[in-house]
Amino acid sequence: MVTDRYGNRLYECTAEGAEHLDRAVEGLLFFRPEFPDAVADAVAASPASPLAQAFAAYLGVLGTESRDAAEARRRFAEFDAGLDHSALPRRERMHMAAAEAWLAGDMGRAGQVLEELVVECPRDPLALAVGHQLDFFTGDATRLRDRIGGALPAWAADDPHRGPLMGMYAFGLEESGHYDRAQEVGRAAVEQNPHDIWAIHAVVHVHEMRGRFAEGIDFLEARLDDWASGSLLTVHSWWHYALYALEAGDTGTALRIYDAVLHHKDSTGFVMELLDAAALLWRFLLDDLDQDARWQTLADAWAAREDPPFYAFNDVHAVMAFAGAGRLERADEFVADRRRWLAAQEEGRPHTNRVMTGEIGLPVCEALVAYVRGDYASVVELLWPIRRRLHTFGGSHAQRDAIQRTLLEAAIRARRDDLARLLLGERTGLSPHSPYNWLGQARLADALGEAGRAAVARATASELAAPAAARLSRNPHHT
Repeated sequence: MVTDRYGNRLYECTAEGAEHLDRAVEGLLFFRPEFPDAVADAVAASPASPLAQAFAAYLGVLGTESRDAAEARRRFAEFDAGLDHSALPRRERMHMAAAEAWLAGDMGRAGQVLEELVVECPRDPLALAVGHQLDFFTGDATRLRDRIGGALPAWAADDPHRGPLMGMYAFGLEESGHYDRAQEVGRAAVEQNPHDIWAIHAVVHVHEMRGRFAEGIDFLEARLDDWASGSLLTVHSWWHYALYALEAGDTGTALRIYDAVLHHKDSTGFVMELLDAAALLWRFLLDDLDQDARWQTLADAWAAREDPPFYAFNDVHAVMAFAGAGRLERADEFVADRRRWLAAQEEGRPHTNRVMTGEIGLPVCEALVAYVRGDYASVVELLWPIRRRLHTFGGSHAQRDAIQRTLLEAAIRARRDDLARLLLGERTGLSPHSPYNWLGQARLADALGEAGRAAVARATASELAAPAAARLSRNPHHT
C-alpha cells in the first residue's frame, strides 16, 4: 500500500506519484513557485489518483483566476465521470467532495468538508492548507484560527511541517485580534524555518494592525534574503513594505516598490498581483496624491483580463483601477455587468460569490466610483451599513482597510462629523500608534474649526507622544 510521508493511504497512486504529491504539499506549505509543477507531475505519474486530481482542482481555484478555474472544472468533471466514489477511502472521497464544491462555487461547503476531514485526519496538511485559504477567501477569521489550532496537537514539535502550520495559526490569531499570541507563534515559526513566508506574513500583519510600522520595517529588513524574492508571496510581501513606508510618510519608497515589484512592464498580470497594485494606488488617491500615469497602465492591465464574475473581492479592485484612472464609464459598465449576472443567478442555489457580490461587492464598487465623482454622501450611504460585514467577501483586515479608509475620508469630506469622529475613535482605540489615525483626528479637528482643534489638543500626552515618536524614529529611504 502506498502512503504519503504522513502515513496517509493513497488510493490508485504509484510510488512515483506519492513522491510528487509529497513535494507538491511541501511546496504549497512554503509557497514555492514550483509546486504547481509537482502537482502536474503527480497527475501524470498517477492519473487515476483521486487525491492527485483533487489537488489539481484546488490548484485551479487557489489563484482566484477564473480561466484556471474553468479549465480545472472541465478536467475534474472528465475524471469524476468514470469514478466509483463508493470504492474510495473516506479521506480521498472527502477531498473529491471538497474540490467539487469549490469548483461549483460553494466555498462554504468546501471549507466545511475539509474541516470534517481534519477531525478524522488532523495530519492531513493538504486539507489544512486548502481549508486555511478557503477561510481567508471567505473572511472567516474564527475558522482561519481554529481550523489550524485544533489540529496542531497532532503534530510533533520536531516535525518539519509543524512550522508552516504554526505560521498559518499565527495568521488566524492575528485576523481574530489576538496580536500578542499571533506575534509569539509567528516568530517561533520563523525561527524554526526562516524561509516560512506565511509565518513572516503573519508577523507583518501584526505590526500593520498595531500601527507599528517602524518595527515592521525592521522585521522585514532583517530578513530580506528570506522573503524578498523566489516566493509566490514575494509581491504581496513587498506590498506590505510599501504600506509601512506610506505610514512613515515616505511616498518615494512606496512608489519605488510599486514600479520595481508591484506593477511594471514585465508584470505577470496575475490577479493577485494586480490586487496589491490597485490597493496601494488607492491609498495614494485617498491622500489626493496624483498617480495618473500609473493608474492608466494598471487600468489597461485589468481591462485586458476581461474577467467574468468569479470572486467579488477581485471585482472591487478592478473597479478601483478603472475609477482611479478616471474611466468612470468603464467602471459603470463593469458594475452593470455584475448586476446583470447577479439577476440571472438561481435563487437558493449555494454560490458563495453570488452572496458576496450582492451583499458586499456591488455596494463597495459603487462607493468607489462615487468617491472619485466626489459624491461623498453616497459613499457614506453605501459603506456605512456594511462596514462591519466587509470581512464576508474575503481578504485580510489590512487589505479591507482601503475600504474602511474610503468610508472615513468620505465622512470627513461630506461633513458627517459625527460618523467621522466615531470612526476615528474606533481606529485610534485599536491602533493608537498609527500616524494615519492621528492625522485623521487632526483633519477632522480642522474641519470642525477652533473648538475641534482645542479638543484634539486636550488628548493625553501619552496618546499623542507615541505615534509622534514613531514617526520621527524612522526615515526608511531604501528598499
